[in-house]
Order: sequence, then C-alpha cells, then structure tokens
Amino acid sequence: MAVVLYGKEHLASSTAAHAIRLRLLDGPLDLAWKHSGMTSDFLAEMMVSRFRPPKRIYNQLKQDIGYLANELIENAIKFRIRGEVVVEALAQADCLRLRVSNFVDRETAGRFKQLLRKVTSGDPSELLIRQIEANATATTGNASGLGLLTLMSDYEVQMAWLFQEDEPYDRTRLETYAAMSIPT
Repeated sequence: MAVVLYGKEHLASSTAAHAIRLRLLDGPLDLAWKHSGMTSDFLAEMMVSRFRPPKRIYNQLKQDIGYLANELIENAIKFRIRGEVVVEALAQADCLRLRVSNFVDRETAGRFKQLLRKVTSGDPSELLIRQIEANATATTGNASGLGLLTLMSDYEVQMAWLFQEDEPYDRTRLETYAAMSIPT
C-alpha cells in the first residue's frame, strides 16, 4: 500500500468535542450534485452554532464554512468512482476541521497528484492570479484547481491530502483534509 500525503501538515484530530460524520451514499451525479449543496448548508448551519460567533459575523462564518464544505464535497462527488463519500467535521475552540473521503480510480489519482503539485508549489494568492489568467486564455477544459486555490488564498484554509492504494480493488482512497481558523 502506497501512501502519499500532500500539504504542510496532517490535519486529523483525535478530539471530537463537537463533531459530525455524514455518509453520502452513491447515486446519480445530478442528484448527488444537488445533495452536495444541501449537505454543505446543513453542515455550515450545524457547525457555526458551535463557535457561538458574535451576531455581526454569524452569517459570514456560515457562508465561509458552507463554501469550504461545498467545494470539498463537490470535488469528491465529481471525481469519485462508485461508493459513498464520507464527510467529517470537527469544531474546535478556534478552528474548523473537515475531512472528506472517497475512492477514485488510479488515473484520476495520478491527475489529481499532478494538480496538487501545481497548486501547492508557491504562494496561493500568486498561483490563484496566474490560474485565473491561464483559464481566461485557455482553449481546453483542463483541471485548474481554482476552487482549492481560492480556499487557500482567500479563506486561508490549510489543506492536506492522503492517497492510499487499495490494491485488491484497483482504486485509491483519497482523503482531503482542511482546517479553517475561526475568528473569535
């Protein structure tokens, strides 16, 4: 079993003071896509209350958490092979941690590793600007990483990825970790 971890730190946590774990079952892409938004909204609503934010930042924090969750869940749904997507959220004193797990085929895992090398190779803000410019002039629909770069640049989300080969089934388990600081 080969394990590849991308990111500055492994963002898993063993404490589970305020945690949610959701299993999104396999189904048609159009329905899963719709459920992604609803799941992200639900998760944001449940987690924002755990932080007891001041009223002036409640809605912005809920929107930020929803955007983060939606980006990760949509990516997992879009690139998965048959099977469920598992979403876990942990609210700590000043941080929200998310882990989204799914299976991808080996070809997708290889392409995603190449994309990760690109989006983690420098300052996220500079890379985001370069990618926006590249997308504006591109004639093909290559994977761009704009969502991940936006999370890292504009939301200052720390991210990590774990790839585990599942040899008997010719697939790769992908875990995406994200940690977002919560203003107090």
